[in-house]
Amino acid sequence: METKNYRYFDVILGLFIAVLLVSNIASSAKIIDLGFSIFKIPMAFDAGTLLFPIGYVFGDILTEVYGYQRSRRVIWMGFFSLALAAVVFWIISVLPGEVTWQGYAGDAAYQSILGGMSTGGIVFGSLAGFWLGEFANSFTLAKMKILTNGRWLWSRTIGSTLVGELVDTVMFVAVASAFGVFPWSLFLTLTVANYLFKVTVEALMTPLTYAVVGALKKAEREDYYDRDTDFNPFVMQ
Repeated sequence: METKNYRYFDVILGLFIAVLLVSNIASSAKIIDLGFSIFKIPMAFDAGTLLFPIGYVFGDILTEVYGYQRSRRVIWMGFFSLALAAVVFWIISVLPGEVTWQGYAGDAAYQSILGGMSTGGIVFGSLAGFWLGEFANSFTLAKMKILTNGRWLWSRTIGSTLVGELVDTVMFVAVASAFGVFPWSLFLTLTVANYLFKVTVEALMTPLTYAVVGALKKAEREDYYDRDTDFNPFVMQ
């Protein structure tokens, strides 16, 4: 991969990682119910869904401007950041709590709010969903950019989201349910509600995505096309 210095790549990278970590912590902390249904399916979802779609916006921006190869590196950095967070939260969970803290909070409170970040369901669901979903999103957008010859950005951002978010959501909810984090009775509700909300958020953010992509392409003097790219997710170059 050609070595080139960019002014804003590290900013996008930092925001992407921050959104990823915050949304996954929120996912284990609370399930939100908006109080209405679509096609008799309650709009209830884990709290991380409020922020997580923005991660896909950053993923679209990275691939559209800088290309799949650089996006691949960011995805792996996000993956290892999630794994590191899981290890840290697990270490905290097994260390003895201070007496005063046990009185006003305690291990039970910690486990009920942040324990999901250190248990198999959330960890493996998040890692599997993120890895598969982000690579599906990036691959789809890169291929669509070539097919459309760079036109109709909205079709790439929304089209790649439809694919990536579907893979991510189904994998995350399925793995988390298999580990007992969510009851299987909520599988359809959580999957559909998460998916619809995420896709809707990204669609609504299309004008902002257009503005950011346009500004970055001009500032970075980059508009990468992955015509000769090796799309193997395990090739780091």
